[in-house]
Amino acid sequence: MFSRESAHLGTSFEQYFRIVPALTEALKYEAYRVRHSVFCDDLQFELTRFNKFEMDEYDAHALHLLIRSIQSETFIGCTRIIRPSPDMADGLLPFERTCAETLDRSIIDPSRLPRDKIAEVSRLAVVATFRRRKGEEISPLDITESDYGAGPIPRFPYIPLGLYIGTVELARIHNIQILFMLTEERLAKHFSRLGAQLEFIGAPVEHRGLRFPSMVYVGDIINNMRPIFRPLYQTIATEIRAGLAGKIIVTPSNETQRSIIGF
Repeated sequence: MFSRESAHLGTSFEQYFRIVPALTEALKYEAYRVRHSVFCDDLQFELTRFNKFEMDEYDAHALHLLIRSIQSETFIGCTRIIRPSPDMADGLLPFERTCAETLDRSIIDPSRLPRDKIAEVSRLAVVATFRRRKGEEISPLDITESDYGAGPIPRFPYIPLGLYIGTVELARIHNIQILFMLTEERLAKHFSRLGAQLEFIGAPVEHRGLRFPSMVYVGDIINNMRPIFRPLYQTIATEIRAGLAGKIIVTPSNETQRSIIGF
């Protein structure tokens, strides 16, 4: 069953999910709502907000991405790409602050790179009902060996890989060449299954668990992507282009619209 499904990953994905660039304020608030559900309510990494939207100072200059369940017609996951802001005094990305003392600048020095060509991926999360299996309760997103067919009941990880691939394509469209992130070692290994290695660029830091500062070249991910993932990439790339062109109209939930009005 798994091998037959993997031959048509793009077709299977679009039957169940849709990747949506959050271009409007209302759609961005859908991402903030998902983040609150995961990071505030479930994991308690952040303080609960009265309005149920988890937001910070980086959202204003970030690209936001959502994944929507076609069956439930709800947004079930999100991520964002933070770009350096000329409006902030130092213009640093979050990881540059968190890892200021642990970055190995002999590998790469972000301060010497063109600021319009770099960005940081963060706030990647999936709501509990779509991620919660044994051992996943304490992670905002997870991938296990069984997802790739090693377990007795394999399940392809459409949601996390959809968000990963969508992030890469959105970065490519905006001419971002290097993506940085703080990641767990095990998730970095799973990310490499796409075909490009995440490179650790410093010692780990304590940030909601042990996290490694990492980087990957956007072009390398796309050029070295394993053939099995190409149909999935093409499907997601098409959805993102359609969303950016305004060809796909997605309406925010009534709950989010009411909350925004109240906010």
